Amino acid sequence: MAKSLYETLEITENANESEIKKAYRKLARQYHPDVNKDPKAEDKFKEINAAYEILSDKEKKQQYDRHGDSMFGGQNFHDFSRSQRSAGNADLDEILRSMFAGGGFSGGGFGGGGFGGGGFSQQAQPNLDIETNVTIPFNVSILGGSHSISVNGERFDIKIPAGVKSGEKMRVKGKGHAQGGRAGDLFLKIAVASNPEYVREGDDIVKNFDVSLYAALFGEKISIRTLEKEIKLKIPQNTKNGQRFRVKEMGAMNRKTKVRGDLYLRANIILPNVENLDESLVEIMKEKLPKE
Repeated sequence: MAKSLYETLEITENANESEIKKAYRKLARQYHPDVNKDPKAEDKFKEINAAYEILSDKEKKQQYDRHGDSMFGGQNFHDFSRSQRSAGNADLDEILRSMFAGGGFSGGGFGGGGFGGGGFSQQAQPNLDIETNVTIPFNVSILGGSHSISVNGERFDIKIPAGVKSGEKMRVKGKGHAQGGRAGDLFLKIAVASNPEYVREGDDIVKNFDVSLYAALFGEKISIRTLEKEIKLKIPQNTKNGQRFRVKEMGAMNRKTKVRGDLYLRANIILPNVENLDESLVEIMKEKLPKE
């Protein structure tokens, strides 16, 4: 027995409630007229909503599973919907309301006397999901944490996982539009704010730090504040400007492998003002420093 409502949602007849809902959300986002500008998208969107309205309701689903496409006069749902539009009756809600309102089916389709009241009184369920952009601080993207956002007139905190990158999407359940006791989900597209001290390179992060000329020439142990804590770094003699020092596993978390990248500290050697140096030292430097 053909059952084209399942084909409309691109699922099998054995799909469970969760799979039906997931398929509906995916297709509804894909064909929503506000997103998809194809002239045929609106009709497809209506078919998807109508199919979900039936298959998400246990009683209606059981009724459809018993009769299949015989309810549409033997046509598949797409052709049935198109034939109704061609006939000038594009109100699928009203058509399906009549079909599911109580009435007898024959082998060749729905037929015979009227189909009573009640039954299929709800309209096809709308897409209640919300999609929006959110910008999070750099340190939260690396370490994870709580971030406050305001959506749909409500302010609340969301949990950001460590290692998230710009362009990734997050789903917050139950924070979409609410209607008739149902609530959609919130889909966030993440943007990570820039940071004047850090740059992300894959799963590694790079931080510039200042080094005095004395420390660069003769070596010294200095303190550096990182995103997580203050660390001690030993600067060796003859450190070059731009030289990197690796601190293992203090970078970004790779969300797939669960392995952290590294922190690279890049030396920025600060030269003193000659005017502030002792004159005798300046003379010695002029005489002794190599010119090449």
